[in-house]
Amino acid sequence: MFTGLISEVGEIVKIEKGKHSAKLTIRANNLLNDIRLGDSIAVNGVCLTVTTYNKNNFTVDVMPETMSMTNIKYLQNKHSVNLEPALRVGDRFGGHMVTGHIDGTGTIKSLLKDDNATRVTINISKDLRKYILYKGSVAVDGISLTVADILTDSFQVSIIPLTSIDTTILEKKIGDTVNIECDVIGKYVESMLHENTDDSQPKLNKDFLRSNGFM
Repeated sequence: MFTGLISEVGEIVKIEKGKHSAKLTIRANNLLNDIRLGDSIAVNGVCLTVTTYNKNNFTVDVMPETMSMTNIKYLQNKHSVNLEPALRVGDRFGGHMVTGHIDGTGTIKSLLKDDNATRVTINISKDLRKYILYKGSVAVDGISLTVADILTDSFQVSIIPLTSIDTTILEKKIGDTVNIECDVIGKYVESMLHENTDDSQPKLNKDFLRSNGFM
């Protein structure tokens, strides 16, 4: 589990590609002071497992499913990536619940200066659009952000100066791909509403909520 608060920006120093997979070597700084084999690290929001490390770098394996679903496949040497170690019990929870399991990708449509912030518009598919809630949370390349506006086939987020400095979000250009993880709570609600086919269990719908005093 992650929070979407980026610990530092790392750099890709080596990519070893298989037929549909990859091994990434990533340079980092502070994160390496407290790292172990098997640790989970979110790389651009993708939960990956540390397979080796030294004082300068760590490596992760990327399986075919992850390559196909995320922007990891577009990474090249010297590209910057957002890094966040997994949340520990007792850590401050400053963002929102992020699993590191990417739902799909979006495309940067525009970046517009808005006083001290930058408003970023991201095109997404219809399948992802239904999970985006105005003023709700969304993880973009692993960054916990608040939805500032929703359009027909896109949504907007507003980037404050600190986020622009501490993450890669404003290194993106129009047409670049970003990883999207929608709020996990909405996905669980949808599952309970539409996928309960066991007739022995009450369905979570308007009739159930009304009969139990919630409406």
